[in-house]
Amino acid sequence: MVNDLLKSVRKIEIKTRGLSRQIFAGEYHSAFKGRGMAFSEVREYQYGDDVRNMDWNVTARLNAPYVKIFEEERELTMMLLIDVSGSRNFGTVQKLKRDLMAEVAAVLSFSASINNDKVGALFFSDKVEKFIPPKKGRTHLLRIIRELIEFEPAGVQTDVSAALQYLTNAIKKRCTAFVLSDMLDFDANGQARFTDALKIAANKHDLAAIRLYDPRETELPKVGIMQLRDAESGKEIWVNTSSRKVRNNYAGWWREADRNVTQALSKCRVDNVRISTSEDYVKPLVRLFESRS
Repeated sequence: MVNDLLKSVRKIEIKTRGLSRQIFAGEYHSAFKGRGMAFSEVREYQYGDDVRNMDWNVTARLNAPYVKIFEEERELTMMLLIDVSGSRNFGTVQKLKRDLMAEVAAVLSFSASINNDKVGALFFSDKVEKFIPPKKGRTHLLRIIRELIEFEPAGVQTDVSAALQYLTNAIKKRCTAFVLSDMLDFDANGQARFTDALKIAANKHDLAAIRLYDPRETELPKVGIMQLRDAESGKEIWVNTSSRKVRNNYAGWWREADRNVTQALSKCRVDNVRISTSEDYVKPLVRLFESRS
């Protein structure tokens, strides 16, 4: 069991570290800029330097004109908000949503680490299940990957607001945060429940959503009568998938749910990308990064 876990962690590390170095580290650096400009050093004035950067104290002391040099204050903190509710265990094509989530989170973590950023994680279901404070180092990243693979939550339902509120309160300085979830968290009217918490968190932090889904969630196959079970509520129903009306109604529900999530993210100006368990996640992630550059 332990050996299998270590092999899984190592496999993900090898694959995602390579992707991070070859593709994502530079894209990540460009997309998430840092907090601003920080003082670096002083040097003698050269023709064309901005006189507003003159260091008058050094100039007076050395009896020669000196200017301040600034550079980008690059070090960031990246937080991963990981949805560990029951729906993550669904998958019908190449992998489960939880497997896709682990790889995407690992790619983001190694990309941040290559840029010398701290990485932390927050696991949530219908409550915050686990908080891993941001740190640097390979050992810390491997811990996050290990937790992604083996963590079993107490809850099975989804409350995105709980995770966003915790992020807002726990991380005092502005950070980069990724929400990895299907984001299917609605009120009785079918509207996204997390809009208010999302708006507050997005005003404080640099927030992006990575929406993970399986193709079979978007439409029902025509396979006759089948039993469906909601992974989060436990509710089971029998459905006649041979009925075109049933299939159309379900597909319509999915499109409406997806539209409501998209509207909520757009309203709060949160960048997002959808990634299917049936596709390579490299292109969607690059597209997300490039849209911010």
